[in-house]
Amino acid sequence: MKLIKLSQPHNFMKQDLDEMVLALGYFDGVHIGHQKVILKAKEIAKNLGIKSAVMTFNPHPLVVLRNQEGIDYITPLDEKIRLIEELNVDLLFVVEFTKDFAALLPQQFVDDYIINLNVKHAVAGFDFTYGHLGKGTMETLPFHSREQFFHTTVEKQTDHDRKISSTLIREVIRSGDVTYANKLLGRPHSVTGTVVHGDKRGRTIGFPTANVEVSDVYLLPPTGVYAVSIIVNGQEYEGVCNIGYKPTFNKEKSAKPSIEVHIFDFQNEIYEEKVSVSWFKRIRSEQKFHNVDELISQIANDKVAALQYFGKKTV
Repeated sequence: MKLIKLSQPHNFMKQDLDEMVLALGYFDGVHIGHQKVILKAKEIAKNLGIKSAVMTFNPHPLVVLRNQEGIDYITPLDEKIRLIEELNVDLLFVVEFTKDFAALLPQQFVDDYIINLNVKHAVAGFDFTYGHLGKGTMETLPFHSREQFFHTTVEKQTDHDRKISSTLIREVIRSGDVTYANKLLGRPHSVTGTVVHGDKRGRTIGFPTANVEVSDVYLLPPTGVYAVSIIVNGQEYEGVCNIGYKPTFNKEKSAKPSIEVHIFDFQNEIYEEKVSVSWFKRIRSEQKFHNVDELISQIANDKVAALQYFGKKTV
């Protein structure tokens, strides 16, 4: 997949690029609704014998338009690029979302970011908008196309009458229902981080953990215990994870929760390694225990619950 970063104004003209079918959207989460849009563009491109492409935007429009900080991304840009590449498209355009870009009139957007990129067919979801104040819609796109390209609108994707959207998935993850989030995403929700030195208390009580530090941009599930998998050096392992503030040991609440993964059947030292944690099932909420023995007993039960989730024998 070729990655092209665009800023307003860009200098591409039709002759600079091969003919293509373009899927348009912000695509945070690259969830099953987004995948429908991208795969439809791929299908049309294959039928036409031309390139498939995706256009997304960075940063989140709210960061630019409303100065909103602390956006929790389901998939930060690097993760989004990786997931779109896994869908085997030929090109990915990442457009820098700025105030100048947001000020483009709908016709200017279509001229510069569809027609001048040699797009022969545009694909987007039914609620895609473009141009200043989002005044361009899938209903106005035929008018703005200047008869230079065709378009396909992908209908609303639902689950139990609820629109499958990044907003819904954020709500579901924040509620702790990572199992339902997995269904909506078409894969487990994942975060990437680095294994750092912690207080090493886990190994003293028989449950050594990898302490994973992740960027603040990631959307995390609420505190609690989860059945997870973790990818270390390209190898996937299963485990049980506690995300929280360790109230049994800490009197004061830290600024952000720790993510500690007890990896099944694993003894390697992995400090400073980049790892990816995927959330499969919430086992329980975070608790404060009266003593360490109570905690050890509960962790043993949590491990059994996670092993059973993954279909492992617990004897």
